[in-house]
Amino acid sequence: MSFKDAEVKPLSPEAIREYGAEALQEEVDRLREAQFRLKFRSATEDVSGDNPLRFRILRRNIARIQTVIRERNEG
Repeated sequence: MSFKDAEVKPLSPEAIREYGAEALQEEVDRLREAQFRLKFRSATEDVSGDNPLRFRILRRNIARIQTVIRERNEG
């Protein structure tokens, strides 16, 4: 799985660990931007047609990537 699916599908830790530190940080930034855009859209318009679990998927993928980054910094 590539990062292009990270906004709509959960990432596996094994897939995340394949990437370098810089790529992971860029992906966290991109997912935070997507999360912000989704929150903004939900406040201004109806997004019920979208996947309602998208908020949770984004939040958890950001946490998964940050965990891998933290593991690498500590070890």
